Amino acid sequence: MALNKLHSELQKLREEVACLSKDDTESRDKLNRLINELERKLDSEKEDDDRSLMDSMKDALSHFETEHPRATAILNDIMVTLSNMGI
Repeated sequence: MALNKLHSELQKLREEVACLSKDDTESRDKLNRLINELERKLDSEKEDDDRSLMDSMKDALSHFETEHPRATAILNDIMVTLSNMGI
């Protein structure tokens, strides 16, 4: 169930990235890197260092919170889901 929610939130985040201004390459790149990192974590069966993933999430939250509130809300939902999964 949590994995389905996480995949759904990732899709929302991809849609939000698609809506960003073409000129906002920094935000676009940062969100795409984060999406890729989350997808690698979901696809991996290894126990990686979850701390770096959560640090990336927190960094993204602080970066986007004023300029991109929708992306921030989605990232927050993803963090809650990851936390509930024990990540």
